[in-house]
Amino acid sequence: MSNDGKRVAIVGGGFSGAMLAARLAERGVASSLIERTGTFGPGLAYATPFDGNLLNVRSGRMGAVHGRADDFVRWLEAHHPSHADPEGFAPRRLYGLYVQDRLAAAEAAHPGRIARVTGEAAGIDGTRVRLADSRTVETGAVVLATGNPVPRAAGSGARIISNPWAAGALEPIGVQDDVVLIGAGLTMVDMVLWLAAKGWTGRATALSRHGLKPRAHGVTADAPLPPTGALTAGAASQRLAEARRLARDGDWRGVMEGLRPITHDLWAGADTATRARWLRHLRPWWDVHRHRIAAPVAAALAALEADGRLRIVAGRVRRIEATAKGVAMDWTPRQGGEQPPLCGGWLIDCSGPAHDTAADPLFGPLIAAGRARLDPLRLGLDLDQDGRVRGADGQSDPRLFVLGPPARAAFWETIAVPDIRQRIEGLADRLSDLQASDSR
Repeated sequence: MSNDGKRVAIVGGGFSGAMLAARLAERGVASSLIERTGTFGPGLAYATPFDGNLLNVRSGRMGAVHGRADDFVRWLEAHHPSHADPEGFAPRRLYGLYVQDRLAAAEAAHPGRIARVTGEAAGIDGTRVRLADSRTVETGAVVLATGNPVPRAAGSGARIISNPWAAGALEPIGVQDDVVLIGAGLTMVDMVLWLAAKGWTGRATALSRHGLKPRAHGVTADAPLPPTGALTAGAASQRLAEARRLARDGDWRGVMEGLRPITHDLWAGADTATRARWLRHLRPWWDVHRHRIAAPVAAALAALEADGRLRIVAGRVRRIEATAKGVAMDWTPRQGGEQPPLCGGWLIDCSGPAHDTAADPLFGPLIAAGRARLDPLRLGLDLDQDGRVRGADGQSDPRLFVLGPPARAAFWETIAVPDIRQRIEGLADRLSDLQASDSR
């Protein structure tokens, strides 16, 4: 297919891949942007058609370009002025349109530097990307920007919705049907509010291990509380105690905002045992305080709870029985004891991505061949601090990079736009240097 060895192959055309392609074009580096769906830009995160699915970050911080955090607000002012509030939380659908516009603008300003390739990557041979239809893309470097993997399957059956983001997934749910959801995080919030906006009047029960739900942003932007030395160094238990003290004396949101700029440094500086303790003991609480929801979304959720239409319980799934008429889920409460099965007309799996990197059809063969390895905690591929993949021998591959959610093992904060755009800038530097070296 393409035989331009100077191009960068970017596998994945969602936000991370599309915005990297745009930034590379501006830096004079050509790329082949490979996306299996043929829709370039929004990815799964910003493809929702429901305007009640709002951004989880204020619009004024959602610019896709490093150093231009207000770029999205400027775009809103030009195209959707009613949503151009930098303190507001715009519909995610609009953000998807913004990403598509930025990609198209980069293509128009730099003709030929971005080649859109519709196809599914089936393997990486050296720097050659092999597509499922037997085409190949020859490049000088490869960036894997595949986003989150597909959700894990809770079970099979006509009444089990394993991927709630699939087109039309919620359509079969009747107006008065009760539903059971596995997971009480951001996806649960999106699904319940989407159903309610469609006129659904049933009841929902959401089960998660700890029974926690995402916290809300403040009414106005949260001022960061500068981290203290006791928060950034020492034993994990002492740091936690300091975080609780700061939250009591001030505002927990300020504590989280103060940590945000240094989270990557704290993660990178922690040894494997410390990271394991953080994951085991703190991750559920970190997630609900760090990945917050807009205040109007939180209010709508609270109203459903107050009306008795939403219940969140803590426990583990034991067994799921699905019939032609509904589902019954046996579960073990977190506090022990016995509870009756959770029953409903439908089960919606909101437990999130599977994250079984070794079983991934693209990453798995790289691991098997020794070109990649899992990080010690099996969060994902082991990467160096430039995002390059480490092989079985621990050496970094100078031409194989990972960007976005699959890079969580190395960077931890690699999901939100402000974090990804910073990584895009650093990766653009590395790839520009690589191309310059190849040209000499």
